[in-house]
Amino acid sequence: MAKKSLQTIKRAPTATPSDLGGNAVRDIAGAVNALLADTFAIYMKTKNFHWHMSGPHFRDFHLLLDEQAEQIFAMTDVLAERVRKIGGTTLKSIGQIGAQQRIPDNDANFVTPEDMLAELRDDNKSFIGYLRQVHELCSEHGDSATTSIIENFIDETERRHWFLFEATRVGPASI
Repeated sequence: MAKKSLQTIKRAPTATPSDLGGNAVRDIAGAVNALLADTFAIYMKTKNFHWHMSGPHFRDFHLLLDEQAEQIFAMTDVLAERVRKIGGTTLKSIGQIGAQQRIPDNDANFVTPEDMLAELRDDNKSFIGYLRQVHELCSEHGDSATTSIIENFIDETERRHWFLFEATRVGPASI
């Protein structure tokens, strides 16, 4: 009897019971998985530019991008576990990330430091928009826990965008 129960458990789906409706779980899991794919994409691009930074501001930019990459990577587990907590399944491979990401890759052999920062600035701005869309969807479905998590990520991403914006500002500083 114990053997039969173990076999049943092995075949059981991974869906965690949730008080959210089936449509809510499907919609939120799909939206958060797209965010997760974008998070991995922007993390990888930030690390790519961190590794390939050069020029007179190397140290400052290198450290800035490393700090930002750490913050971005910290989001991945929170997003994936949130999908699982509500009963969804999350990304399983690099292929799924590539298929769902909206943040474009940059495979160029050389990118100037100014262009690196400008591209990441724009990517973070796009990411803020994606976060706001998911926040709205979660709010519509009454998923306050995910909306709360997303609110924190919006704030962190706005800060990254702000730093990158200021680092790419051209002309006299404004008061």
